Amino acid sequence: MGAQYRAIGWNRQKKLYDGFVATGVCLYLGAFVLASAALQPEATVETVLIRAFGTCALVLLHVVLAIGPVCRLDPRFLPLLYNRRHLGVTTFLVALAHGSLATFQFHALGELNPLVSLFASHSRFDSLAHFPFQPLGACALAILFLMAATSHDFWLANLSAPAWKALHMLVYAAYALVVGHVALGVLQAESSPAVSVFLGAGLFALLALHLAAAQHERPRDRELSSPRADGFVDVCAVGEIPEKRARVACLAGERVAVFRYDGLVSAVSNACQHQNGPLGEGRILDGCITGPCHGYQYRPASGSSPPPFSERVPTFDVKIERGRVLVHPEPHAPGTEVAPARIEVP
Repeated sequence: MGAQYRAIGWNRQKKLYDGFVATGVCLYLGAFVLASAALQPEATVETVLIRAFGTCALVLLHVVLAIGPVCRLDPRFLPLLYNRRHLGVTTFLVALAHGSLATFQFHALGELNPLVSLFASHSRFDSLAHFPFQPLGACALAILFLMAATSHDFWLANLSAPAWKALHMLVYAAYALVVGHVALGVLQAESSPAVSVFLGAGLFALLALHLAAAQHERPRDRELSSPRADGFVDVCAVGEIPEKRARVACLAGERVAVFRYDGLVSAVSNACQHQNGPLGEGRILDGCITGPCHGYQYRPASGSSPPPFSERVPTFDVKIERGRVLVHPEPHAPGTEVAPARIEVP
């Protein structure tokens, strides 16, 4: 967390992560160039580089989109989520290299402005074999640029978490445009089925991962039993909540994280104010709920971050009766102090 805006700093983990990504990109590009020289010696250097950067960006985009569902299925992959924005920026830079080379190669030497030429040179919308696929790639690149430019926490704080999240969900629109760009481009220019097979396999894998993750998450959105006369809902037995961890329950359409710690039980909204991450998958560290994705912290009784930080999440009334944890589904305003329920020791 940061108390104020400051230049991006790289800790050892981020340096290792970025070094691994940069090395992987360089190795991929080198291997692609060498393989092309051996298999397609007639291809020009410009064509090989355009294909190398394009396919590399496509691979990176698939990895970016796979990280989320993979982490939902297995929390051991959460470290990949911590620095996913770095990978997204890398994807944009590689895609930018592909787009710049392609624009120069096919549109920079004519009389029209290259960007005007890119969008105006092909207009056969009535034929798949001649459909203008290049503008699809340009629109996808524009979306990736928008996401890369707003990847810093400055934009997250000023746009608000919901707006920032909605903006970055455009990655799926970018992916759809990329699929159209590649599929139509291959249809018009490639005779080898390799790219088509790879694209289809990638699309199928992403769909399967997202469906599996949705199925895995479905039980968490199942409403519990109806509220009692006093409005409280029976969530679980005290013993079902691990120490310094949470049990997530769906109450009135909202996920609530019920934490057990030091003989007490508190309930807060499951959505972190940073990127709407799942607080219920975090744990109590140093007396604070610590989010699993980026380490944002909140006091369990008030839902407010310790000074000098100002993030706050809604809190809920909690009580314990006969060893059962009861939570009122109506949230308090973010940062409202609520007395924790005390666990009676038999």
